[in-house]
Amino acid sequence: MSTAGGTKAIVAALLANAGIAVTKFIAYLLTSSSSMLAESVHSLADSGNQVLLLVGGKRARKEATPEHPFGYGRARYVYAFLVSIILFSLGGLFALYEAWHKFQDPHPITSWHWVPVVVLVVAIAMESFSFRTAVVESNHVRGRLSWREFVQRAKSPELPVILLEDLGALVGLVLALVGVSMTLVTGNGLWDAAGTASIGVLLILIAIILGIEVKSLLIGEAATPENVAAVRAALEGTGGVESVIHLRTMHLGPEEILVAAKIEVTAVESAADVAAEIDAAEAAVRAAVPDLRAVIYLEPDLRRAGTTSPTS
Repeated sequence: MSTAGGTKAIVAALLANAGIAVTKFIAYLLTSSSSMLAESVHSLADSGNQVLLLVGGKRARKEATPEHPFGYGRARYVYAFLVSIILFSLGGLFALYEAWHKFQDPHPITSWHWVPVVVLVVAIAMESFSFRTAVVESNHVRGRLSWREFVQRAKSPELPVILLEDLGALVGLVLALVGVSMTLVTGNGLWDAAGTASIGVLLILIAIILGIEVKSLLIGEAATPENVAAVRAALEGTGGVESVIHLRTMHLGPEEILVAAKIEVTAVESAADVAAEIDAAEAAVRAAVPDLRAVIYLEPDLRRAGTTSPTS
């Protein structure tokens, strides 16, 4: 996953959402539309989320310490998980809370009728630019994966987070536009309340999807099947390595994996021969996954009857 591409998408989303949040809130002050308030808080939450992703990227680059010998790569997962919590609470739950109040008092929009419509149309255009940036950057690393597979299998959280956030923002803007427009046409504030509630449900669903995916990364996911196969092939292709008895991989961060394997050697080899084979195997693994930093631990052993070779 391209770190530079993820950062570019984050910055584009941050600039768009910061500007959109201000214009939406001004529109709310002028019209008292609950949809506009829900959308302004949504954009404010998204702006905060993008700041969190940038902070997580910076923290992840800290050097390893004796207390954290494998480094801080998982900081990006931690901050991405915080994003899902903020999107759920500050975005989704607030929108539902505001919708409940509007259902209690469904007053129509009585002044500055054109303001929310103009603001929402402009916001849709700005959000579309941010979403397009995320799509373009994701396509650089997505390969042949479908969009669903990309979100599920991506080891770098930034682009999937921005993609889902921007998609949710666009759909939310359309829902808000429908709610506001129908309120203006019918004079019934219940349409505005319904638009606000729809935005809340949408944000909660997206937050749950993000939380599930990032939680899996926090717990520790294996390398992709393609990278596992490349690592196994590199080990088995090393001279002196008879076979791979078992292999385990885990992402220590989006661009760093832990490789732990027990490899079969022959009983007649000297310790010096085995050490040379391990060095060669480590070099082969790093060459097989050049886009990843590999922390490698290899244990030489003899294959015994009944020994299996489980996958990673």
